[in-house]
Amino acid sequence: MSEVSVMTAFSLLRRAVMFELRLYRSLFRWVTRRPDVAGDVEAFGYAQLVTPVMWLWIFASAVEVPLVHVLIPWDTVRIIALALSVWGLLWMVGLLASLNVYPHLFSPTALRVRHGSSVDIALPWHAIATITAERRELPSSARTLQPRETERGTDLAVAVSGQVNVHAVLRRPTSVPTPKGDMVIAELSFLVDEPRDFVRRARQHLTGEVSGEVTGRDRRPQGQG
Repeated sequence: MSEVSVMTAFSLLRRAVMFELRLYRSLFRWVTRRPDVAGDVEAFGYAQLVTPVMWLWIFASAVEVPLVHVLIPWDTVRIIALALSVWGLLWMVGLLASLNVYPHLFSPTALRVRHGSSVDIALPWHAIATITAERRELPSSARTLQPRETERGTDLAVAVSGQVNVHAVLRRPTSVPTPKGDMVIAELSFLVDEPRDFVRRARQHLTGEVSGEVTGRDRRPQGQG
């Protein structure tokens, strides 16, 4: 195996381990009701669409744990299967938790678009030209980041279940961080639970009409129980 292949494998392994650790941290934050939201920002959720489906998968995984114990007669195989089942259950709950404790944020100076603990794109308000509610189905429902080329440049979609419903056009191409490295984008699309309310509030920030007062309801991600 070449040095490049070893480095690539090590990088992938490191990313996988960090992603796993962030899931468990998200689960802890969710259980203790400590979303990653500072006191001077507004939070907007985006997990409403996928939450019912994810709870079905979590329920199915929870049912699988006692079934494995009953149906597998070999002790060693049973222990391995139980460990994998419990790990899978925690992984899915952690993933759902990450979508709830890392909402999109409005601060006085910037919009932060997030997807769990892995995507966090901050755009200063002065860098955004327009923002609109625009629902769009994407080619893949499995990929979170889906770039496409437009006349202005790259439109980066931060998808949830293959969908976006808010579209921001930037004043000029801007470099933003992604899990796969920095990317220069001219537009950004993403999903919000309440796109009309989100766009209304965003436009107030763009025009400087926000008073700066943030209520307790605003600080709480929409859709979080």
